[in-house]
Amino acid sequence: MPVVISLRPDQKVYFASDFHLGVPTPQASAARERRIVRWLEHVRKDAHTVFLLGDIFDFWFEYRHSIPKGFVRFQGKLAELKEQGIAIHFFTGNHDMWMFDYFPTELGIPVHRQPVTLVVNDKKFLIGHGDGLGPGDTTYKILKKFFNSGLCQWLFARIHPNLGMSVAHFWSRQSRISNTKQEEKFVSEEREFLLTYCREVEKTTHHDYYVFGHRHLPLDLAVSPDSRYINLGEWVHFNTFASFANNTLELTSFEG
Repeated sequence: MPVVISLRPDQKVYFASDFHLGVPTPQASAARERRIVRWLEHVRKDAHTVFLLGDIFDFWFEYRHSIPKGFVRFQGKLAELKEQGIAIHFFTGNHDMWMFDYFPTELGIPVHRQPVTLVVNDKKFLIGHGDGLGPGDTTYKILKKFFNSGLCQWLFARIHPNLGMSVAHFWSRQSRISNTKQEEKFVSEEREFLLTYCREVEKTTHHDYYVFGHRHLPLDLAVSPDSRYINLGEWVHFNTFASFANNTLELTSFEG
């Protein structure tokens, strides 16, 4: 089912992704978390809905009675915005795909695992994290199916949280965002797998905007003469987000 929003002229819809909370060091992550909380406070004044499009945490696994340590400022600010009446939607990414019922139960925030159609006034969006879409990356697509399987999740849940989180932190230190000293680079439209995916979808179903994360590079590219692909970038280097108001989607950097 699509998400449908009727937006007043004084309201906005916000999109952000790839906070990667938890890496590359506890100190850097804590500083980034405080910056994200300032951004959430900044958008509070006019936000109708906030969409968080995956890899918000560099690793997340919910045991039956425990969750990863930390990130309380971020979760507290989300709870505060929810209580104010601002809708929040959370999408899983390839780093935080093991989210289950904690956010829906404790914070009232729905968790989406696949791209979702969004309609805001008379504009149609397709939004999601972006991992596993488009051509190539066959190995990851196979691994994703395994990681998303009940068997894999059951097996990991059998590991004691102390060991499980240690394994998770080791994985995080090997990740792309932890080891990239410089930002990602744009090579060509032909090399942008998410743009290729958007253009294939557009052949059969029109969307005014395609909004994804995962790529770690802020991008605004034409899918067709009347359709655009926006990649939200990440918050280790760019602090970028998108906002939609007055039938216009804008990609912006937060400097607060």
